[in-house]
Amino acid sequence: MSNKHLVVEIATWGSVSYVQSLALRFEVLRKPLGLVFDPSIFLQENLDVHLIAKHGDWVVGCMILTPKEQLFKMRQVAVDPRFQRQGVGSKMVEYAEQYAAMQQGSAIVLHARDSAIPFYHALGYSTVGEGFEEVGIPHHAMQKSLVE
Repeated sequence: MSNKHLVVEIATWGSVSYVQSLALRFEVLRKPLGLVFDPSIFLQENLDVHLIAKHGDWVVGCMILTPKEQLFKMRQVAVDPRFQRQGVGSKMVEYAEQYAAMQQGSAIVLHARDSAIPFYHALGYSTVGEGFEEVGIPHHAMQKSLVE
């Protein structure tokens, strides 16, 4: 896949692209852990920012940004396995950082699965504190300042 065919944008909550991102998050993040889809999350996400990466008409990557004062929490980051290691995640994180900075955000915080820590370190994120378990697997808190 060439990155020139990749479009990163904000999806409207409840749109077709949002529903595609729900399906992608289930397939990549929840199903491998044996977790079921919980429809109650749909209503809880209406105030979040839903960032997606599209290749043609298909959502191949997604993440949620939850604003809280000057911090933005990045969560539910997923990339279609057929598009992993092709720059999709990096492009989404770059877009998220630009978006948060334009909203006067001072930092992005996240909980990274241990397997994703090298990815975030390469993008300038720092590990904060001790590891912990979330959804039954090891995670670490990470952050990146958006102000110099």
